[in-house]
Amino acid sequence: QVQPVESGGGSVQPGGSLRLSCAVSGDTYRSKCTGWFRQVPGKEREGVARIDRTSGSAYYADSIKGRFTISQDSSENTVYLQMNNLKPEDTAMYYCAVGVVVVPRCQYEHWGQGTQVTVSS
Repeated sequence: QVQPVESGGGSVQPGGSLRLSCAVSGDTYRSKCTGWFRQVPGKEREGVARIDRTSGSAYYADSIKGRFTISQDSSENTVYLQMNNLKPEDTAMYYCAVGVVVVPRCQYEHWGQGTQVTVSS
């Protein structure tokens, strides 16, 4: 069973930074793409960023482009989301998901429990 586990959330002031981690355990040979999502209560879940593990190709939502960076470690089993210049509107529960590439998308199959990010002065 593939299990993504998020960490690194917390509270930060506007303009601050956080780095989220997504550690993926289990039989990951099929899970070739990892994405970060966020959700605020009462709103739809928003895709934030995605990385394809084999190619390293990264994709970003327009709302965070230039401020967030997705990356992976050399084992490809941990994916990071570096978040800089955080804004109050970035406050949300952030989720990691892994899946299979079905060109041009990632078909997500396994989801983590989420980590809360709060941006407030």
